[in-house]
Amino acid sequence: MLSRRFGTARRRLSAVSDGLREFYVAPYRRTFGRARRDEDDLFMLLVLSEALGVPNPASYYTAELLPLVYERVHEWHTRMGMERSPLEDVSCC
Repeated sequence: MLSRRFGTARRRLSAVSDGLREFYVAPYRRTFGRARRDEDDLFMLLVLSEALGVPNPASYYTAELLPLVYERVHEWHTRMGMERSPLEDVSCC
């Protein structure tokens, strides 16, 4: 009987906690999403800079990230306002 009460109270507290978290996080969700997208765009530019013709002093370290980034090139270049892919090796459109 006692364990049932604690289980019910625990569920109620969990529901209240989830509700409060949603109440405080919801207004900032779009802002955080936009900040994450901006960081991802900067990361893509850094990784693809050598392929775009911009000298990159860290190209030795970013070259191994290229295969991971290639699948998101189309999404990135359309968001940046480029009609076609700026990379000669990747023809996504």
